[in-house]
Amino acid sequence: MVRLVGVYDADGGLRGELAYLAGKVQGRHCSLCDITHSPVRRRREWDAYVASLPVVFEALHRNERDEAVAAATAGCEPCVVAQTDDDRVVMLLDATALENARTVAGLADAITTALSREGLAWPAPTVRS
Repeated sequence: MVRLVGVYDADGGLRGELAYLAGKVQGRHCSLCDITHSPVRRRREWDAYVASLPVVFEALHRNERDEAVAAATAGCEPCVVAQTDDDRVVMLLDATALENARTVAGLADAITTALSREGLAWPAPTVRS
């Protein structure tokens, strides 16, 4: 595995953010947004979790995905996928799994479980000389 990608159920940019806020007022929400952000900013727990990982975790809006991630996640937002070193994109957590995770700690546990289920592993640590 070379990276994790979380896809928000929202578009980026000013227009996307305004649409998301309007939807939130109407009762819609993105469970990945709820995990990674408080009502005013990104959660410190999220930043600490991402910094602790042996791979990059990119949190992207729908309109920020590359072709491979877009093809694997279209219509499945929010979700978390793993990209492997042979360029496969593997679904780890769908919207229901993210809804059940609820917190950064819950997300971390769910990712670990999903990696095992999919036969994926964190990369081995590199030895520095």
